[in-house]
Amino acid sequence: MAAVSLRLGDLVWGKLGRYPPWPGKIVNPPKDLKKPRGKKCFFVKFFGTEDHAWIKVEQLKPYHLHKEEMIKINKGKRFQQAVDAVEEFLRKTKGKDQASSHNSSEEKNRRNSSEERGKQSAGEEKRKASLSEGKLKKGTGEGKKRVSSVSSERGSKSPLKRTQDQSPRKRGRPPKDEKDLTIPESSTVKRVMTGTVAGFKWPPSVSEPVKDSDPHFHHFLLSQTEKPAVCYQAITKKLKVCEEETGSTSIQAADSTAVNGSITPTDKKIGFLGLGLMGSGIVSNLLKMGHTVTVWNRTAEKCDLFIQEGARLGRTPAEVVSTCDITFACVSDPKAAKDLVLGPSGVLQGIRPGKCYVDMSTVDADTVTELAQVIVSRGGRFLEAPVSGNQQLSNDGMLVILAAGDRGLYEDCSSCFQAMGKTSFFLGEVGNAAKMMLIVNMVQGSFMATIAEGLTLAQVTGQSQQTLLDILNQGQLASIFLDQKCQNILQGNFKPDFYLKYIQKDLRLAIALGDSVNHPTPMAAAANEVYKRAKALDQSDNDMSAVYRAYIH
Repeated sequence: MAAVSLRLGDLVWGKLGRYPPWPGKIVNPPKDLKKPRGKKCFFVKFFGTEDHAWIKVEQLKPYHLHKEEMIKINKGKRFQQAVDAVEEFLRKTKGKDQASSHNSSEEKNRRNSSEERGKQSAGEEKRKASLSEGKLKKGTGEGKKRVSSVSSERGSKSPLKRTQDQSPRKRGRPPKDEKDLTIPESSTVKRVMTGTVAGFKWPPSVSEPVKDSDPHFHHFLLSQTEKPAVCYQAITKKLKVCEEETGSTSIQAADSTAVNGSITPTDKKIGFLGLGLMGSGIVSNLLKMGHTVTVWNRTAEKCDLFIQEGARLGRTPAEVVSTCDITFACVSDPKAAKDLVLGPSGVLQGIRPGKCYVDMSTVDADTVTELAQVIVSRGGRFLEAPVSGNQQLSNDGMLVILAAGDRGLYEDCSSCFQAMGKTSFFLGEVGNAAKMMLIVNMVQGSFMATIAEGLTLAQVTGQSQQTLLDILNQGQLASIFLDQKCQNILQGNFKPDFYLKYIQKDLRLAIALGDSVNHPTPMAAAANEVYKRAKALDQSDNDMSAVYRAYIH
């Protein structure tokens, strides 16, 4: 078969990775979204999903030519819904065209009819005028008067006036009795039919009236630069939503939602990959609040406890992603995050249009940006959401979530974020949350090193470490973090609540972040050296407070 050329507005079948072709339409991409380098590709909006992606030409087929073939080989419910959406779109498009054609034809007939009547009227006038003229030649002044009267009466309704009177409406405007000919369109169909960049405008803030908003285009915000809205009307009333002067948006769990159990869980299927110190507490709270959760962990034995609590077991990351609507992941470092997505039976193999991936790992911005790109390239949706806290806060459902990326997905995760945390912040485009998380942990790690330094200095100068802690707890530095870490040191208990090796990793990444923008981080660099010494003393798998031992050896 000869190659069929494709163009903007065409309906197509798009091939995403190893998954079956999906019906879509070639549309203009958002202005901010750059076209991938290399082979020719089109930006496709997929029917029956909330997704769109760049697809290579060789992975596209014309919709009508291959419709029967695709329907035979694909029998899934979601696939059928997508095909139904295409057919509905085509019906409405056809109906609109027919209505337009009908109106146009009727208008033309009216004009022709009016012109014909005008011609007939003019002929009648001419004939009668001739008769009158004949009478004038034969008749008297009375005849002349009668003809004048008739002419005056006829002249009051000229051919032009008649035509106007007989036309029931102005040109181009449908008559009242034809209103039903115009088939109403959903906002989705309107947006898809336009096929213009204007159809891809990012969601307006709630302070602006929403016009023809299409939920399919609310989400792909990897290039978002607009200031987030002051609040989200769509979020449940159980949330407090506020905006900081910086332009970030936060969702706060009202009245410690994870504690009082007032969450209405999402009906979406949730997946979770990684059951470490943080992941275990998160999954436990998701289950407690009624979410349907499928779990996977590299060490399978860690899943057993959660299976007993009602979780389902996934055999591979790909299987979890393919069977769940939203999959969260929380792993140790950039390498682990990449391996989880790109490795054998990894997340990427389970991504297809409509699948959502939320990476909660603390990694650098470059890593999270790379992961976002590969997920979105397969038609998936991506959100980064690293968490600030420790094992205890994770268990208590009191974490702070820093999110960035797909804003629509952020809202879809609201019940999950309520279950696992007390507050979540939306920080804009992908990479922002990673940067903010590294800065937060840089401050925390440097502070911990300073606490350890102060306690050892008190000891070597003959001062009571307990008294130092009591003084600090009565001053401006008083905090749960300060008290807990000092108690760890005083009691010699370094059971991990936040692994020392991970805080050192975060310091290293934060220093690299500073280097990338030529910004000095001397305090973090000094603290990093102390943690490196502690690691050399075999303290990696102890709590971060074990950095104290770097000062006493």
